[in-house]
Amino acid sequence: MTGGWEAGVEAQIRTAQQRGDFDNLPGMGKPIPGRGMPYDEGWWIRSFMEREALPSDLLLPTPLQLRRKIEQLPDEVRGLPTERSVRAVVSDLNAQIVNWLRTPTGPRVVVRPVDADEVVRQWRAHREQPVSQRIDGEPPAQPSVVSVRSRRRWRLPWRRRAR
Repeated sequence: MTGGWEAGVEAQIRTAQQRGDFDNLPGMGKPIPGRGMPYDEGWWIRSFMEREALPSDLLLPTPLQLRRKIEQLPDEVRGLPTERSVRAVVSDLNAQIVNWLRTPTGPRVVVRPVDADEVVRQWRAHREQPVSQRIDGEPPAQPSVVSVRSRRRWRLPWRRRAR
């Protein structure tokens, strides 16, 4: 029974070859990907990401993606036209960070919300520079990652230090 089925498939393949359906296919004359190389379990995800032109950052755990976004924040806000738009971008990033902090997943990496005032200060400083310094000079420093709450030392009134 299998012999008849295989014969029918072989007949269809032969007919398609005679019609030229297999001529000029993409990848013709190239080796089959992955052959002759050590086995890699992630070959399919790597080939999918190359084919779809996706950034490799998508494979990072959430806290590392957030840290990467914090690092890239100065470049992202540099071309924005208004302070309101800069604050909106920082607010969106801080919302993502706070959301992750509520239910952390992945490796334990320290990620703190970004200080919006510091990012705006750096954005203003960059805009006030002459164009020649912006291109030739070094990029502005990374935004300081500061907790939303400032830490204060509370002293009880009866425990004041003598000066």
